[in-house]
Amino acid sequence: MTELQGTSSIWAIVPAAGVGKRMASGTPKQYLSIHGKTILEHSIERLLSVVDIAGVIVAIHEQDKIWANLAISKHPQVKVVLGGQERMHSVMNALRFLKTINNQQNQFVLVHDAVRPCVRASDIQKLIHALSTDDVGGLLAAPLVDTLKRSDAQGRVAETIDRSHCWRAQTPQMFRIALLKKSFEVLLNRKRIVSDEAAALEASGFKPKIIEGHSDNIKLTLPGDLALVEAILTAQKST
Repeated sequence: MTELQGTSSIWAIVPAAGVGKRMASGTPKQYLSIHGKTILEHSIERLLSVVDIAGVIVAIHEQDKIWANLAISKHPQVKVVLGGQERMHSVMNALRFLKTINNQQNQFVLVHDAVRPCVRASDIQKLIHALSTDDVGGLLAAPLVDTLKRSDAQGRVAETIDRSHCWRAQTPQMFRIALLKKSFEVLLNRKRIVSDEAAALEASGFKPKIIEGHSDNIKLTLPGDLALVEAILTAQKST
């Protein structure tokens, strides 16, 4: 196992090229505003608050008209690249750019959802330090607390699934740059799309390590989530 040499060289990638099809507002969900800042700004600021992170690469849509007007787009530790059709394409574009500024392919990279603004800096630090000597990497996740049911084709319960080893995947996810890039290349060549970086590593035969995070690191997905995200951010601010 190779230990991190100067964790401050870790970069984070934030794929933010989505158009928010499931939000009713018409505005991409990463650009919805809470407490005077966009969701994306909150997410980036959480990453930049961690001393181990050297900078953030944001992947935006080619027709994005909002990003350039945000103050954070001028931040010296924030870089921008064009995103792609899927999350995987956006992350790959960012990985290619990262190689031009950091060619340590055995080093780690973090990937964080643009719409997870409630992630705690302490959880990001926990992830980085827990994986600093890992050969592969891993992800933040929260244990599943609800009873889990599998339905049949008629919408009836087919079975109750043991939840003792079930987790809700979160971000950031942290992997060796070379392994993540190679895993994505293999899947893209096969025209196979996966929903997160951990799934890409799994498809290549690796077993990402799970690091337990807080359950309030939620992802803004549906319109009803906005009030919950605002409540969490308010509660976190007060403490």
